[in-house]
This record gives sequence, C-alpha cells and structure tokens, in this order.
Amino acid sequence: MIEELGIYFLLYDRAGYGESDPNRRQSVKSEALDIQELADQLEIGSKFYVIGVSMGSYPIWSCLKYIPHRLAGAALIVPVVNYNWPSLPNKLIREDYRRNLVQWTRRFAKYAPGLLHWWVTQKWIPSTSVLEKNPAFFNTHDIEVLKKIPGFPMLSQEKIQQRDVFDTLRRDFIVAFGDWEFDPMELSNPFPQNESSVHIWQGYEDKVVPFQLQRCISKKLPWIQYHEVPEGGHLIVHYTGLCEAVLRSLLLGEEPLALDQIHP
Repeated sequence: MIEELGIYFLLYDRAGYGESDPNRRQSVKSEALDIQELADQLEIGSKFYVIGVSMGSYPIWSCLKYIPHRLAGAALIVPVVNYNWPSLPNKLIREDYRRNLVQWTRRFAKYAPGLLHWWVTQKWIPSTSVLEKNPAFFNTHDIEVLKKIPGFPMLSQEKIQQRDVFDTLRRDFIVAFGDWEFDPMELSNPFPQNESSVHIWQGYEDKVVPFQLQRCISKKLPWIQYHEVPEGGHLIVHYTGLCEAVLRSLLLGEEPLALDQIHP
C-alpha cells in the first residue's frame, strides 16, 4: 500500500529526544512551529499530513490550532488528554485515579525535580519489564504486543538515570499536562469545506487514556472522525491492520475495516 500510494514518511526527534537539542522554552505552540519549520527546511510542500501517537499527540492539537493552513489531514492515535482542559466535564474526571496521578507527578516534575529523579531511579521501584506486564496499565492484547516489541527504552532505569533523558521526559510531561493557551475542545473546524480530515483512534480497553474522555471530545468536536477498537488497549498502533486502516481513512477517505478485526 505504501508503494502503491507513494507515501513518504518523515519521523523526527522532538526537542530533547534523540539528536535534537533540548528547548528550555518548549511549549505547546513551539511544537507546531517546529513541525512547520522542519517542513519548510525539507521543502516537503505547502500541505502535509500529521500523525501523533499517545504522548506525541499533543503536538497534533498544536498543529490544528496554530498551523491548520499547512495541514492536509491529521490523525491522533490513543492521544493523551490533559485534565486541565477547561471544557472537560468535572463529573467525568472527578473520580479518575489517573487525574490525581498526573497532577501529583506534574507538581513534583515542576517544583521538586531532584526528588522525582531520586524516586524513579531507586532500585526498589519496579523496572519497566515489570510495568509492561502490569494489568493496571495494559490489557491482555497489549501484553501480547509487548512480547514482540522492544518496549519503552527511555523508561528503563539505566536510561532514566541519565539526567538529560530524565529532564527531557520531565519537560515534555510538564508541557503536555500543563496550562495550555487554548482549549482543544473549543477549536472550530479548521477545514469547514471538508478539504481535509481529522481522526481519533482509541482502544475501548485503554487503561492509560479512558475511552470515555475520547468520546466526550469527539462529541464536542463532531468534525473529528472517531474510531474505537472494541478490544484495543493503549498499544493499538502495533495491532495488525490498524496502521493500514489509519492511512486509508486519512489519505483516501475510506471507511476502516471492521474494527473488531484489528488485533495483535
């Protein structure tokens, strides 16, 4: 399909990751401006598609806000949800344990980074190999996926002990879950003439980002096409058929395959 459609993928290291320099003034807006500058420097054209997965999805919201004129379409796969968005109904998030976990982690990351670094690098903290088998984070399909992929190298104790790696993750977390300059749930359709499409893909059994939040967002923003994988967890991007379904719906406007057929 990639050869048939002539798809060109561009993956880049965001600020602080890989070989990209850290940006101490990193913000939600700077994410979109980085993408725009990269597109201009590489001369990939006036319009392009953007795809973000999990934590890498908040730059997609930034693109929809700040550079919609450059987008041919966008896909957000299991996108993280910032509990600080003003339009999120309090009754929906009041009892969500993830909300308190995110809020406390962000406070420590912002005001006591040394203490947080000490906490996550203690040997008695479970390693990622233990976390990856923890049903509190992943459903059974996700755990099957984790048997086949490298996992999350940056979250290993060896990596996170490196201060530059820790600082990158900490800064990214603060931006993603901090106070934004806009509320995504108040965005108007950037493509009123249906000249482009925006999609959210979510797993019904996602234990990192609850499907209820994504349903709320899609209801508030009806111009976003919402797709829910019945037995999908947070790692649906690795499931058989998911990537092809994402690309066909994004690029060709095709209806996805039966979502219950997408599996590890």
